[in-house]
Amino acid sequence: MARKSAFLSGKRIDPKPIHPSTSITELIDNNFVSYNAGRLREACQLFTGKILEDNVTVGLSLSGALTPAGLAISALVPLIENGFIDWIVSTGANLYHDTHFAMGMPMHRGTPNADDVTLREEGIVRIYDIFFDYDILISTDYFFREILKAPEFQKEMSTSELHFRVGRYLAEREKILGTEKKSLLAAAYKHAVPI
Repeated sequence: MARKSAFLSGKRIDPKPIHPSTSITELIDNNFVSYNAGRLREACQLFTGKILEDNVTVGLSLSGALTPAGLAISALVPLIENGFIDWIVSTGANLYHDTHFAMGMPMHRGTPNADDVTLREEGIVRIYDIFFDYDILISTDYFFREILKAPEFQKEMSTSELHFRVGRYLAEREKILGTEKKSLLAAAYKHAVPI
């Protein structure tokens, strides 16, 4: 008999069929076995097994185009508001694109198959399958240029302080525009979560 490789020591993939009586926990634990479903299962188990315990510090690391896809609105802001996130490390792009939502600037579902030349001719920016008008970038840049002129920004500061101060401006903008609970930076400011 051939020697069994250590690579074959993982749990055998043999999920049970889903039935009307299958609970969410059973579905996730027994049927989300591999690929991104497996990563979702691991995240759910981490959440219920560790994060929900008392006195746990949770740091969140963000990379990839999460905020343009609306994940700050649907998941990150609620997690911050409910005290599940203690600190965040993020790419600047996620924080930049988060600003669009606080300012009520529309992002649209698109397709990854669109012709880039046609999009450029029509002034459309694409992040994979997310489309938005080029003027959104111009308006966002203008917003940052204007707030960075304020006296409070005219000193050396850490990136967490910069993000806190930007979050304050975005929280004010959200309130004025009625776009509250849309910005990661604004939520982090309101709940003193350093980014």
